[in-house]
Amino acid sequence: MRQVVLYPGEDGYWVAECPSLPGCVSQGRTKEEAIANIREAIRAYIAALEEDGLPVPPERFETIVVAV
Repeated sequence: MRQVVLYPGEDGYWVAECPSLPGCVSQGRTKEEAIANIREAIRAYIAALEEDGLPVPPERFETIVVAV
């Protein structure tokens, strides 16, 4: 299980990134598409690390919403 940050991009697409996997970013036309794409990106990222014999970083982030 990984935490994902989802936000609207400047181009009208939704951006999804996984902070615990540096550089693991995807996007989609809708929120649902962005979530499906980041799931695939996370699987591929972890598979590549495992194929290369590299350690998979643990999920270590915690998110909260701060009202300002």
